[in-house]
Amino acid sequence: MLLLALDTSTAAVTVALHDGHRVIFERTERDAGHAVELLAPLVAAGLAATGTDRTDLTAVTCGVGPGPFTALRVGLMTAGTLAHSLGIPAYGVCSLDVLAAGAVREGTSPPGEFLVATDARRREVYWARYAGEGSRVAGPAVGRAADVPHAGLPVVGFGAVLYPEALGPPVEPLEPSAADLAELTVRALTVQAPTGPALAGDTGLLPLRPLYLRRPDAVVPGARKRVLP
Repeated sequence: MLLLALDTSTAAVTVALHDGHRVIFERTERDAGHAVELLAPLVAAGLAATGTDRTDLTAVTCGVGPGPFTALRVGLMTAGTLAHSLGIPAYGVCSLDVLAAGAVREGTSPPGEFLVATDARRREVYWARYAGEGSRVAGPAVGRAADVPHAGLPVVGFGAVLYPEALGPPVEPLEPSAADLAELTVRALTVQAPTGPALAGDTGLLPLRPLYLRRPDAVVPGARKRVLP
């Protein structure tokens, strides 16, 4: 197996390679405004560093969000195009699940439940609630930080950096890691097939479709109003 993992759902553009046993490459650049320019060179750097060719890839996995419309599309389009051109499967994973997995791996999550919250702009956050071992028990959802039902739970992710008065001090990690995404995908592939959208309590694989949770800011203009009688 040679799995390419990538995520552009936050300000972090992150890429990793997994050989089925361990992560053999990981690199992250923090600049979501230039995800288009950063992602392809990061993938190329990973292949070069591991001495492999893109035709050696056997699967692609990508964080499907929730996240900002434009940046999220960059990762999904790259993953989908690569998978189609190489004739290999492509999988999606909720990016909030990736953050939760990172908190469990790093030991920063508490024994009990915790929250993951990321920047949704418009003074809102994307959020989900997790059990101590990393399984999702509520969400994902989007809303004002002050309205998130976290009841004093520890909060993983950049949302707590932006709204500490509402969510409390942040808990690491702040952004998804492609290494955690790769590990989640490999683990899921060993126990289940990717079927349907994830529900509460399910952190499995998803179709390669964006998880927006709300409509994009840009809309198609409507018909012009008549100004003449």
